[in-house]
Amino acid sequence: MASPPSPKVVILCGGQGTRMREETEYRPKPMVEVGGRPLLWHIMKIYAAAGLTDFVCCLGYRGSMIKQYFLEYRNLAADVSVNLRSGDVAYHSSESEDWNVTLVDTGEESMTGARLKRVAHHLDGDLFLCTYGDGVADLDVAAVLDFHRAHGRMATLTGVHPPSRFGELVHEQAQVARFAEKPAGSTLVSGGFFVFDRRVLERVSFDPGCVLEREPLEGLAADGELMVYEHRGFWQCADTVRDVELLRGLWQTGRAPWRIWDDRRPVAPASPLRRRRSDLEAAA
Repeated sequence: MASPPSPKVVILCGGQGTRMREETEYRPKPMVEVGGRPLLWHIMKIYAAAGLTDFVCCLGYRGSMIKQYFLEYRNLAADVSVNLRSGDVAYHSSESEDWNVTLVDTGEESMTGARLKRVAHHLDGDLFLCTYGDGVADLDVAAVLDFHRAHGRMATLTGVHPPSRFGELVHEQAQVARFAEKPAGSTLVSGGFFVFDRRVLERVSFDPGCVLEREPLEGLAADGELMVYEHRGFWQCADTVRDVELLRGLWQTGRAPWRIWDDRRPVAPASPLRRRRSDLEAAA
């Protein structure tokens, strides 16, 4: 009997990143670069290290830049020959990542729950994974998936221990008793990296104002359907320019804990914005 296909990974890529306007005025936050590669690429590499390579990206603010990046991905990563008369292109290497990436415009003003609902028709199977486009971790994604399958509830989120700014989890052992989006203080907070039963899609709506972290997650917690996988390793959200500079420093000095993939794998091309900037500098 054939094994079921690997679950898909939904990445919420549509926010405007207003708290780091210096980096996001002309590009979406997931395209902010660390080590010359978009944050989105780093997040996808974390999942790919666990064998999950089928992605659904929920686009919004400046989503065309993300589309352009992936449309040009193979051309920029491979050696090519171009017949100038016919336009035929021959690829001489297969250095591109073997990923399937579905890019969906979910509305520039949509909140996280609405974005998730608007990609539901691209999701199949009994469960899927979901995360934000701005957080990295040295997370064992396969272990989170095993944990979710073992407890049998509708939803799992990853709890982390960063400075208190994010959603507090009041929990008893592994079951989440209450979800609070932004408390005054906390020791275990939501780091995203969700695993969802397909039935979770019934708890979000097409209403642009539907926020995943409010009624949907709060309701799941109240119903005893939200479990937490406690991650004691590295986690960092690129929420501000200072956060991004921290990640860049770690990457530049070879101390990036989230770099859990095999470095012999192909390296992604730089983003189109970075290339244009480099070309201008060279011309000057």
